[in-house]
Amino acid sequence: MTKKFLKKIIAQTSEDLRIISALCSESSVKTSEIKFLKSNKVFLLTVERKSKEDQKINKVIKSIIKFDYVENSKSINIDQNEKENILELLTIENFKKKDNLEIILLFSKNKAITLQTEVIEVTLENIEEIND
Repeated sequence: MTKKFLKKIIAQTSEDLRIISALCSESSVKTSEIKFLKSNKVFLLTVERKSKEDQKINKVIKSIIKFDYVENSKSINIDQNEKENILELLTIENFKKKDNLEIILLFSKNKAITLQTEVIEVTLENIEEIND
């Protein structure tokens, strides 16, 4: 079984990021599927989201959200040792803080991840598993 990447949405502005946030709201995220590659300045999040592109289809889509140029990452109320814990992503917001930006991933039950970056460079990419 191979994984094929299909739709890709790139966000470079606050307005673009709102589109990715809307598409990913109410998606499920397993704690083990959250990765911060500090040396590469990349933050990865695998989500299972409901299709909002086509309202007629009640389909769950597996997607990867990739944040580039991330300097630092902080989590609030998330136990990273509980790998099987499922989080519900509510929204993705960004705020200007001095010379940098803070991108906040807000989850249900007062949980959050804050990413510090200089620019908005976010990619939402769908994954589909195909039987060979």
